[in-house]
Amino acid sequence: MAQVEVLLPKMGESVAEATITKWLKAEGDTIEAEESLVEIATDKVDSEVPAPADGVIVKLLAQEGDVVEVGKPIAIISTDGETVAPTSAPAAEPTDTVAQKMPFQPQAVEAVTDTVVSTTSVSDRFYSPLVKTIASKEGIAIAELDTVSGSGHNGRVTKKDILAYVENRGQNGASAPAPVAQTVATAVKTVVPAKSYGDNVEIIEMDRMRKLIANHMVNSMHTSPHVTSMVEVDVTNLVNWRNNVKDKFLKKEGEKLTFTPLFIEAITKAIKDFPMINVSLDGDNIIRKKDINIGMAAALPSGNLIVPVIKNADHYNLTGLAKKVNDLASRARAGKLSPDEIQGGTYTMTNVGTFGNVMGTPIINQPQVAIMAVGAIRKKPAVIETPQGDTLGIRQMMFLSHSYDHRVVDGALGGSFVRRVADYLEQFDVNREI
Repeated sequence: MAQVEVLLPKMGESVAEATITKWLKAEGDTIEAEESLVEIATDKVDSEVPAPADGVIVKLLAQEGDVVEVGKPIAIISTDGETVAPTSAPAAEPTDTVAQKMPFQPQAVEAVTDTVVSTTSVSDRFYSPLVKTIASKEGIAIAELDTVSGSGHNGRVTKKDILAYVENRGQNGASAPAPVAQTVATAVKTVVPAKSYGDNVEIIEMDRMRKLIANHMVNSMHTSPHVTSMVEVDVTNLVNWRNNVKDKFLKKEGEKLTFTPLFIEAITKAIKDFPMINVSLDGDNIIRKKDINIGMAAALPSGNLIVPVIKNADHYNLTGLAKKVNDLASRARAGKLSPDEIQGGTYTMTNVGTFGNVMGTPIINQPQVAIMAVGAIRKKPAVIETPQGDTLGIRQMMFLSHSYDHRVVDGALGGSFVRRVADYLEQFDVNREI
């Protein structure tokens, strides 16, 4: 019988594993090549895995909720139409039969001296199977594991982190649980009463993406001391230019010209002027990135947030940026982004003005060290300086809010950078050709 293994595909340079979230086919089902077989999720993006060939699904090698490494088989497909009857698992012996085979056991509850180790994380933090195994062997409950600082991607606890924690555990005043008693007895579990929220409420469980966002935001605030500098910008010239050329641009390029590529262009120029904004921190080492990869935060129909990345944004002209922005935004809303398209960012911009907000204090997208929020553009009375003297006029004004990691970005750099972005926007050439 010819069989084909379905392997978990590579989904990006930094993605080493994925969670099986939903099987779309069952054992014994027929499937066509390129037909979706399973839904998977990483800490980057959700996606589907297609079947590599026509055939019948012989075996599913992973269950929903399992974490599988990239390149490992997750299913077997028979390509000649034959099926294999599933092997029945040996029936479990009746409880009373098992009990008869065991010697008499004392029933006294006080005989139990072992600690019941919780396996459920209240924070929904991700731990690799290796880390969980080490924690289990050392008697570390998940609740205690949640307190361990992680040095891995997005604050994950690595093997090095858990081993270091175990080594210093006693020195930090934390005591390991008492050894498991050899006497078999009934374990006593503490029953925690359910929380009461009152009658007139609706309890909504976070979806997977919201949990990831929550953990990412908490980790960022815990990691980086945030400082935010703000400037008000006169974007009258930029607004007037866009209003004059947007119809021509749509006709010529078949794309809408939004403000987003104009903002990204100004940010990219400022990064070239202040390259120490384009960095990340690894321990005591500052990693300066030579590529300028701009993330653009995008709200999804579900209300969640995703940040597609424009790689090498400084290599695009305005037309190229506009097309890239529109493409990424459209596929983000449709859930069609690949993992590579939402990783590798070196600086992020978020447009809070989309929701009518004049300014915001954005949270840094780790492991970056800075993020900029652009506010709503509003007409306001303003003082206009002219060679003939000052005068009042109606101008198109907006706020830029720049949050940065004070461990590596001081006020001089953080404030100068946002001011430089404002200068590029204010000095926009109204005679620019598209």
